[in-house]
Amino acid sequence: MTDLDLPLALDDPAAPHSASGERVPTHDLSDVAPPARPARQWFPKRVVATPPAYDHPHGRRIMARIEAYGIEVERLPSARLTGVRGENDRQTYARAKSTLAIVVSPPSRRRLQPIAPSADWRFDLAEGCPAHCQYCYLAGSLSGPPVTRVYADLDDILDNLSAYEGKGTITSRRVARRDEGTTFEASCYTDPLALEHLTGSWRRAVEHFGAWDAPVQLRWTTKFGDVDGFVGLSHNGRTRVRFSVNCLPVTTRMEGGTSPLAERLAALRKLALGGYPVGLTIAPIMTVDNWRDHYGELLAAVAAAVDGVPDLDLTAELITHRFTPGSKEVLLGWYPRTRLEMDEESRTRKHGKFGAVKYVYPAGIMAELRGWFEHEIAAQLPACRILYWT
Repeated sequence: MTDLDLPLALDDPAAPHSASGERVPTHDLSDVAPPARPARQWFPKRVVATPPAYDHPHGRRIMARIEAYGIEVERLPSARLTGVRGENDRQTYARAKSTLAIVVSPPSRRRLQPIAPSADWRFDLAEGCPAHCQYCYLAGSLSGPPVTRVYADLDDILDNLSAYEGKGTITSRRVARRDEGTTFEASCYTDPLALEHLTGSWRRAVEHFGAWDAPVQLRWTTKFGDVDGFVGLSHNGRTRVRFSVNCLPVTTRMEGGTSPLAERLAALRKLALGGYPVGLTIAPIMTVDNWRDHYGELLAAVAAAVDGVPDLDLTAELITHRFTPGSKEVLLGWYPRTRLEMDEESRTRKHGKFGAVKYVYPAGIMAELRGWFEHEIAAQLPACRILYWT
């Protein structure tokens, strides 16, 4: 039985979520290896709704969208969901991954937390992602079966944001990023475009920020390319969509169920031409064989995608690969044949702010990677601003 009143990723004041995905508790998910699959719109096999979800207009809108696809929405008698746990971890994972729950966000989600180094504040419109990235930090930070939850109380969530305007410390109080205003990250525990056809939540969020007459910015990142629903919206430059990109050895081997790189870059161009501020989340940067050549090809492809875009506003966020003992255990259980390198002996062991262990590239490799990316981005994408390196 799964309690849908509990968020998928539990908050822990002693180890807050970070943009680089360093909070990864240990779960025993051995013998679970979801297969990679070609990118397509995801449709759950089972959709459920808790009773409070029916009290919210957006919850009913989500239900109507889903039912228009011919999918039945099952009304639960309470927040308890049965029929998810199977006879083994593999079966439980498969059932949970194909289930969508329409719920009301827990009260803890209204107390926003900073999300360094990405944004001033983090807020959630959903939790859970149907993609299968072999390095996924979300996989190790879940609590219980990974049933995707979408929030019915969208209007209340968006109305709550005004109390945080001007009170951040990541962007709104730093000279280098003050022009972004108070920033709100909305894609920490999900991929917005993977769910947008079912919810419409991010379109409404873009419209909300577009109408918010204040120095604020909505931020979200995606590995998908279906952005047609965002073209022509009155965003007023207050939404920055970043596309998570990587070199081809990573995108083709380790990012199952996502849009191909070419589709993501075409989507980036489409939004940039529509006046959106756009961005690159190059993550996780890995020292694959011939990494300079492969990442050089990536930057050249980005340069071609933004060529001729007037008034281009392009940023880059550079995040190197790191892992924890917990995430390694989970990911090797899910993807036992992965080519993802997670060798503790070749990494530097570090302790996070709250004592959590993580393994990062040694200082010499980090310096080499950073120097190369900063030089090549300046050369190939001179209009691009690097927001941070981690």
